[in-house]
Amino acid sequence: MDLQEFARGVFDSQPFSQFIGAQLTEIGATSAEIRIPIADNLKQQHGFVHGGVISYVADNSITFAGGLALGGNALTSEFKINYLKPAVGDVLVGRSSAKSVGKRQAVCQCEIYVIADGQEKLCAIAQGTVVPSGS
Repeated sequence: MDLQEFARGVFDSQPFSQFIGAQLTEIGATSAEIRIPIADNLKQQHGFVHGGVISYVADNSITFAGGLALGGNALTSEFKINYLKPAVGDVLVGRSSAKSVGKRQAVCQCEIYVIADGQEKLCAIAQGTVVPSGS
């Protein structure tokens, strides 16, 4: 199985990812990057990217990094996120990598950046555990 082709197929079949305009922009053997162009409908009342959108980027990129590391279909079994700075800019980027991979789980970390005026600023960090989905 070509894991890159598999990952792109899975991502393209996610209605929510398509709805918010997410893009799976990088795929590695144990890593993934997801980008979302920031639109007004993704912001909260103060003009910052909504925390749910930031959590989505963390969760989904962690799942892809862990799933690739585990060799197939996977699910996030848990994750934690720390919001560091408000996300204000043009593009949200989540970069995840598997830090520890076993037979039953992969522990992954994600850094979430906002790109504003061509500069990346770290706005959140997350860590999660990914398990094979069995399907």
